Amino acid sequence: MSFDRLIENIVRTQNPSVVGLDPRLEYVPEYIVEKKIKKYGKTLKAASKAILEFNKAIIDEIHDICPAIKPQAAYYEMYGWEGVKTLTKTIEYAQSKGMFVMTDGKRNDIGATMDAYATAHLGLTEVGGELIPAFGADALTVNGYLGTDGITPLLEKCREYDKGIFVLVKTSNKSSGELQDLKLGSKTVYATMGDMCEKWGSDNIGKYGYSAVGAVVGATYPEQLSEMRAALPHTFFLVPGYGAQGGGAEGVSKGFDKNGLGAIVNSSRAVMCAYKKEECDPHDFAKAARREVIRMKEDIISFLPKIKLPD
Repeated sequence: MSFDRLIENIVRTQNPSVVGLDPRLEYVPEYIVEKKIKKYGKTLKAASKAILEFNKAIIDEIHDICPAIKPQAAYYEMYGWEGVKTLTKTIEYAQSKGMFVMTDGKRNDIGATMDAYATAHLGLTEVGGELIPAFGADALTVNGYLGTDGITPLLEKCREYDKGIFVLVKTSNKSSGELQDLKLGSKTVYATMGDMCEKWGSDNIGKYGYSAVGAVVGATYPEQLSEMRAALPHTFFLVPGYGAQGGGAEGVSKGFDKNGLGAIVNSSRAVMCAYKKEECDPHDFAKAARREVIRMKEDIISFLPKIKLPD
């Protein structure tokens, strides 16, 4: 099962964090951008090529100490089809280095349209009898607020191709409570969505006790994170909001189980722009990213039990 591979990567690296590769051109060192503009002009192709070189350099530095990356699709789509090509190549490159890749796309639809999203990101596309991966990520973030009709096509791809999904449950943004904290009878909306994740994943539970249906639960709400960990024993958490949005390591620790598993914490800009914070030589950007990954790892695991596979 897909999250079994993620869990094994976490145990191997002793690192429950994921790097969000959400690059804007201004995050890329100027010497890389200038080189690509000189070759391709002031074009979307130049921008996309610069981002790909940036991504690959970071992956080269962190793949041995970090279990996963999480590219956010929007940051690639903003550069047009060349940017989407860079997304595909980033996924391929990270996987070639042994990293688990979760595409942050927050896709949401029903029926044939959701099946098309599922095929694009998690499945294989048929062309003249050949089956070809379009993006080929290991997991995809999705919005479950259209209900089971929007999740069933994804579950089929998860079973068929050994993939996973992360469903939005309690998001890290400030206004999330406007809807997610409302009560449906005695339960909040987010708790109800969490229960649905447990139900959706009940037929696809891996050898370490977690299903192929994960949940997005923000680091900025540690009490709810703790509540959801207790309520959703088979649901693996993707935890955004650490660092820049205000979530701390002690708070995110509430999303983990007794084995130091059950969650993975995201950091994006702090890693990509570590060289700017350090004010080091821009040519050292990838090593600065590595240093930030190590700092984040040590911060988080200082509040966790020893990370190990379940007995």
